[in-house]
Amino acid sequence: MNNNIYSIIDSHMNDLVSDLQLLIRQPSVSAKNNGVLECSHLVKKIMEKAGIKTELLFPQPKNGSFKDNNFTIDPEIDRDDFLPPLIYGEVQSKGNPQGKTLLFYNHYDVQPEDPIELWENNEAFSGKVSGNYIYGRGSSDDKGELITRIKAVEYLLKSSGDVPCNIKFIVEGEEEIGSPNLERFLIQNKEKLKCDGVIWEFGYIDEKERPIIMLGLKGILYVELIAKGGPSRDVHSSLATLIENPAWILVDALKTLRDIDGKILIKNWYKEVRDFSEEELKILDKEPFDEEICKKEYGISKFLNNVKDIEAKKFYEGMPTCNISSLISGYLGKGSKTIIPNKAIAKLDFRLVPNMDPLIQFRRLCDHMRDQGFNKNILEIKLLQKEWPARTTPVDHPFVKVVEESATTIFGSTIKSISSAATGPMYYFIDILEAPCVCIGSSYKYGKSHSPNEFARIDLLNKTTKWISTIIKNFGNTKI
Repeated sequence: MNNNIYSIIDSHMNDLVSDLQLLIRQPSVSAKNNGVLECSHLVKKIMEKAGIKTELLFPQPKNGSFKDNNFTIDPEIDRDDFLPPLIYGEVQSKGNPQGKTLLFYNHYDVQPEDPIELWENNEAFSGKVSGNYIYGRGSSDDKGELITRIKAVEYLLKSSGDVPCNIKFIVEGEEEIGSPNLERFLIQNKEKLKCDGVIWEFGYIDEKERPIIMLGLKGILYVELIAKGGPSRDVHSSLATLIENPAWILVDALKTLRDIDGKILIKNWYKEVRDFSEEELKILDKEPFDEEICKKEYGISKFLNNVKDIEAKKFYEGMPTCNISSLISGYLGKGSKTIIPNKAIAKLDFRLVPNMDPLIQFRRLCDHMRDQGFNKNILEIKLLQKEWPARTTPVDHPFVKVVEESATTIFGSTIKSISSAATGPMYYFIDILEAPCVCIGSSYKYGKSHSPNEFARIDLLNKTTKWISTIIKNFGNTKI
């Protein structure tokens, strides 16, 4: 069966690339509510063409349920009140209907394309193919990954008319804004989504062409700090001896959050941080990490605190962060404009690790600012996004072994990682569906995800589609 399905995948790569180009060329920026509805219908169409029974489930505001509403796209729809649908797909195995069920989680929304001027020819949604590369927002994260899952199922059906195990899909349109409706969807549809393993929406291929199998994700607390203790409007900077500048308030507040070595200074911030288990430390020790290539890629000469070897891997995969994502205040145009700005804004993301709770950490942040003298009249703190950290345990779970052995068939060797340093809503799947989750995919490690000129490699799309098809076959035959 393997040789047959692999040859079908090879002979249909033009079709795979063509469908991925369609997806890339349809903007779907959830942060701006740009094109997400149109993209959901496009994904549904591609999935149905592949032989996957598909439905759109629209979340109702607040505490409502999810409504199946496959209406025609209405150009007059009120986009301000619109919540992107989740796409549910299913293929039941004819030959093994009582066997295992594999669930694929992906998303069709993408990051904003800004700054557009840094894209080649100012084209963020071109889907341009150049040699072995396909460019555009979503080519890697996450439309390229999604297409490998869909096509693996499609080509298995072309090969034999069946799939070796039951298949389910969840494809959402709000992942890039924190998946605000996903938890409710999983709770309301727990029985419908019952499965024995989850293939997560992304994964990386390293510099030596080895797939990285990641067993977890960090959580996140994303906040906005707004310093308002200044004038009621922008005023002349000659008044700086008399009027407080909110930019200085913000700078002073930010300086209290961490020390020069990057240690977070908020009381009890590390209280619940889970130590690495003995098994996790063994994985970290074996995991290759080319520090010089990493430094060269990002144009740096050293890591923070000069960490090296296993310590660098510990920090990257298993330690919390405090990061300033943006600082905005005053005049940002050309030349000079001497003012005291009316307000100053900073956006911060805190990456969290097991067993940290973003809501508890948010309260600690608010208490910290109050204790430092920054009351709510001069510093407003908004919670913008929260997600819990997650990690599949045990690290040698039988499902992980199926994924790992299937990868070896295609790539020859693999790397196992205890966690991605990135964030996603994996916690809900492990907690609600009680299923092991594994992050795998086709994205080259330095594929510029979330950045201008994002790309996917066509050869890796090919190999990953074969990898997914092999997982489906091997999972269908397993006795887990």
